[in-house]
Amino acid sequence: MDSFEELNLAPELVEALAAEGIERPTALQSAAIPVVQRGHNLVAAAAPGAGVLVAVGAPLLGRLEAVEGRPVGLILTPTADRARALAEALGRIAMATGHRVAALGAPWALPERASILIATPADLLAGLAESTLTLEGVEALVVDGAAILEQLGALADLEAVAEALPSESQRVIVSLPITPAVRDFADRHARRSVTVPPQDAEGAGDAVPARGTVAVRVVSGEKEEEAAALAHDLLTDDVRHLVVFVRSEDVAADLGDRLALRGFGVGPAGTEDAPVWLVVDDLEGRQALDALDDDTGAAVSYDAPADPDALDRRHGGGHGGTILAEPREAAHLRDVAARTGYRLDFQATRTGPRPTGGGLQALLARVESALATHDVDAYEIVLEPLFQRHGPAAVAAAALALLRASTPERSSAPAERASAAVPEGSAPYARLFVSLGSKDGVKPGDLVGAITGEAGIQGEEIGRIDIRETFSRVDVMRGVADKVIAALNGTTVRGRAVRVDLDRSERGGGRGSGDRPGGRPQGGRGGPPRGRSGPSGGRRRD
Repeated sequence: MDSFEELNLAPELVEALAAEGIERPTALQSAAIPVVQRGHNLVAAAAPGAGVLVAVGAPLLGRLEAVEGRPVGLILTPTADRARALAEALGRIAMATGHRVAALGAPWALPERASILIATPADLLAGLAESTLTLEGVEALVVDGAAILEQLGALADLEAVAEALPSESQRVIVSLPITPAVRDFADRHARRSVTVPPQDAEGAGDAVPARGTVAVRVVSGEKEEEAAALAHDLLTDDVRHLVVFVRSEDVAADLGDRLALRGFGVGPAGTEDAPVWLVVDDLEGRQALDALDDDTGAAVSYDAPADPDALDRRHGGGHGGTILAEPREAAHLRDVAARTGYRLDFQATRTGPRPTGGGLQALLARVESALATHDVDAYEIVLEPLFQRHGPAAVAAAALALLRASTPERSSAPAERASAAVPEGSAPYARLFVSLGSKDGVKPGDLVGAITGEAGIQGEEIGRIDIRETFSRVDVMRGVADKVIAALNGTTVRGRAVRVDLDRSERGGGRGSGDRPGGRPQGGRGGPPRGRSGPSGGRRRD
């Protein structure tokens, strides 16, 4: 769909969206809006960055009557800060339809009397316990970030809310990924729901070819400031033009004014004497990049690409480039990149010398290992208010200081101890094939727990974890590989029997995954050991 008019949104909603600079629907919005408008249940594999608020909020405003005195629409979110932000954003659009939107647990006047109420499950249950609000007239429930709620241990509260709602109320569940627990919740509370994007065809989940690498700068402060810093970094003697993709003409005008104030020449695509080209149409920007046949151009996404097509148009064809992203958009970007075949290179916006002390080096190794072995999306959401006030780098530094203060100094880091025990010139890590993947609901933490619990090894002896659709690869210290294989074979993880063996790269005599632990799970192609077959088919990890 090229316009919201084609999605049959009311004219006043279309105008309100345009006033917010939202003029063209994303893939998620095109798929979800008709479903929600008809009152059907929906399960959306999506996260911030895909256009979630408009995808579910706009059709609800068009469908639900603007009742004053009690909520008719309920949106549950992982944090109170997220509830406040959603209420402010949706409230601006709702002014066109007469709905009053409010956030519970925030300084809002009489939130229990708003037409659309946004809250965390805990805050909502507290309001119900105090008899300050009623759910009897709620016609639609939206669960925003169900997987995050699961990670935060809020599924029990979510169950209680769902049970308290009228059985005929509409249910919309937004989650990335759609975990087994979230799917179970949807099966019980959002029956006969439509799933968007549709499930992958059987066996087609691991056929995405590698398309290159795109850098991601996570913005900790004002995005226009970061865009100016990025332009300063990228414009060199070799790179003479930046093609900057923006979502609307209004955003382009504001960004253009800020860059011009900083002395950067700004113009539309093709302006030879302007180093920065601002483009709203992705195809126009791609054509401008392709026309620069001497590699003098660079692609920059000022707004996160909303779907795989947008990512490929902006950063495909060997152009690569950089995406400016907010912390909450990281999960969406990883999902879109995995479905499109791109590898994301997350870059810090502030850099400095790496400490060399043994104690600090050990802590850094633990942090790097945690990035590979733990699901941190929920913590990123919780920390987002601190990121906005202080920046991710400062928050990470404070967390490291707290961790160091509570951790006894060690004589050497895990990485240093490992290298001392391995003959020089050999790879310290062996790569294992595990017969469970994302379609089985397996996460890095599940594999780490199974390995440490069954084999009795330490977390420091586990390196990179790479979870694919139907199988996983895990790097462990070479000296414990046989122990892990023997201990895990025949056990269950997430209720599924697991088979573990040396990966085919090991069986063929090749090196393991490299000499360092850590790093985020990466996408790409791969398969089970030669001569063996892992589980096939099922949903792609969303």
